[in-house]
Amino acid sequence: MRLRPDTAPVAPPDSGVTASPAPPAEAGAAPGGTVPERATRRARLAATARRAAPSSAVAALLGLGMAAAFPPYGVWPLSVVAVAGFALVLRGRTVRQGAWLGFAFGFPFFLWLLVWLRSVTWLAVGVLSGVEACYLVLMAGLMVLAQRLRLWPLWCACLWVAQELVRDRLPFGGFSWGRLAFANTGSPFTPLAALGGAPLVSFAVALSGTLLAAAALAGYRTWRAPRRSLRGALPGTAALVLSAAVFCGGLLVPVHTNADGHVRIAIVQGNVQQPGMHFLGRPMQILDNHVQATLQLAADIRAGRVQKPDIVLWPENSSDLDPFSNPVAYDRITEAVQAVGLPVLVGALVDGPDKDHVQNEGIVWDPVTGPGAHYTKQHPVPFGEYVPFRKELTKVVSQLNEIPRDFYPGKGTGVMRIGPARLGDVICFEVAYDGIVRDTVNAGARAIVVQTNNATYGRTGQPEQQLAMSRLRAVEHGRAVVTAATSGISAVVAPDGRIEQRSKEFTRQVLTADLPLRDEKTVADRVGAVPEWVLAMVGLLSCAAAVAIGRRDRTRKAKGQQPQ
Repeated sequence: MRLRPDTAPVAPPDSGVTASPAPPAEAGAAPGGTVPERATRRARLAATARRAAPSSAVAALLGLGMAAAFPPYGVWPLSVVAVAGFALVLRGRTVRQGAWLGFAFGFPFFLWLLVWLRSVTWLAVGVLSGVEACYLVLMAGLMVLAQRLRLWPLWCACLWVAQELVRDRLPFGGFSWGRLAFANTGSPFTPLAALGGAPLVSFAVALSGTLLAAAALAGYRTWRAPRRSLRGALPGTAALVLSAAVFCGGLLVPVHTNADGHVRIAIVQGNVQQPGMHFLGRPMQILDNHVQATLQLAADIRAGRVQKPDIVLWPENSSDLDPFSNPVAYDRITEAVQAVGLPVLVGALVDGPDKDHVQNEGIVWDPVTGPGAHYTKQHPVPFGEYVPFRKELTKVVSQLNEIPRDFYPGKGTGVMRIGPARLGDVICFEVAYDGIVRDTVNAGARAIVVQTNNATYGRTGQPEQQLAMSRLRAVEHGRAVVTAATSGISAVVAPDGRIEQRSKEFTRQVLTADLPLRDEKTVADRVGAVPEWVLAMVGLLSCAAAVAIGRRDRTRKAKGQQPQ
C-alpha cells in the first residue's frame, strides 16, 4: 500500500484548523494566560466551532438518515447513502476532526434508533446512545487514516466490520443494535448472510457505500478540472461499477430452502393488559391469558375449526410466576397442556440457582409427563435483566432497584426435542448475537424458535427491529424462524427470509403454520466468525500501514531539508 499523492491530509475550509501557534505565556502570567490571551483563545474556539458547524450538521443528518434505514421505517437504501456521505464528510480531516464527526454522526443515529428505550427512561436512551456513539468516534478517526491509502474504500469498509465486532462484544457482552446488516434483511445484500453471516452483509453494504463515495469524489474532481476529465473519469467509473457489482452480488448467492420434513406448529400470543415497564400487572394475569388462549385453541381443534398441530409454542414470560414454586401456576399450565393434548414450549421465570438469582427459561411441558427439557437464556441483558456493579450503581440510579434479582446465565444451547421435531430455542435479545444462534444451529436445530416478551417496548418500533433480525437469521442459517411474543409481534419466517405470517401487537391471537425442517448447513454455519475477524484485522492493519507510511514520508522530507 502507498499513500495517494493527492490525498494527504489537508484541513478543509470549514475544519476549524488554525496553523498559527499560540503565543508563549509571558513570565509571571497567571495560569491560563493573561486576560487578553484567554479572550483570544475563546474567540478562536468560537471561530473553530462556527467553521466546524456545517460539516457537523451534515454528519448529524446522515446519522438520522442511517436510523431511517432500520425498521420500523425500513428505507434500507439509506444505509448505503449514509455510509457514502459519511466517507465524504471525513475526507481531508485530521484524526481529531474525524473523531468529532464520528460522534456527530453516531449520537443522532443511535438516539433515534434506540428511542424505544424511552419506555424505561429517557436517561437510558441518552446514555446508551452516547456509549454506542463512542465506537463510531474511534471508527471515524481510523477511517481518516485509511483514506490516505490507495484502495481506501476497501479499508474503510473493513473498519465498519471492526467497529461492529467490538461493539457486539464489549462491554458486558456487547450490544448488537444498529449493525448495517440489520437494516438490510430484505435487500439485495441479504443473501450474502448465507456465506459469511451478518458481518459479510455489513461489509458489503459499507463497501458499496464507500465505493459510491469514491465515484462521487472522482466525478467532483473531474468537474473541477475538465482538462483531466479522462484521467478522472476512469477511476470514478470503475468505482461506480464496482459499487453496483457489490450491490447486486448477493442476488447471485443461492438461498437453499428445500425441506427435509415438516412440523405443524401453533403460536399462542396471549397478550398483556398494558405496555411499558409494569406490563406484568397482577400475578397470574399473563399466565391466565395464555391458558385461556390455549383452551380456546383446544376447543377449535375438537370442533374441526383448526387443524391439529404437532406442538404449541408459548412466548418468553408467558408464565409470570415460577411454576415449580407456585402450585397454582403449575396446575394452570398443566390444565392447558392436557386440554390441547400436545407438547407446549412454555416461557417462565424460574427461581434459582440461589435466592439472589432467577433464570429465564423455555420449558418443554408434556401432557403426560409434565415439565421436561429446558433451556436457560445464556445472554441476560445488562441493566435490564441484571445489574453490573449493583451495590455501587443502585446508589446513583435508583431505577435499577426495579431489578430486584439478577438473571442467572445458562451454559448450553437451546436445542430440544419438542414433539416430533428438534428445535433450537433462542430467547429474546439473543437473536441479535451471531454466536448464540450459530451454535444452536450447529448443535442440531432444524428450525429456530425465538421466545420473546416485547411488552415493555410495545408500539415503539423495537418489535419490528427484532423481527428484522429473525429474517436475517433465517437466511444466514437456512432455517425457518418462529417468533413467539406475549404481545406481538409473533411471526413465521421462511428459510429465505420471507415473513409468511405475523400477528398484530397487543391482541390475543393464535398463528398456525407448517414449519419446514432442514438439516443442511450453510457456508456461514461452517466458517463461523472467521470472515468477521479477517475483515476487521484487515481494516486495523490498513490503519497501521497508513501511520507507518506517514512517518516514513515525514522522515524523508525532514532529511531532505537538512543542509548537505
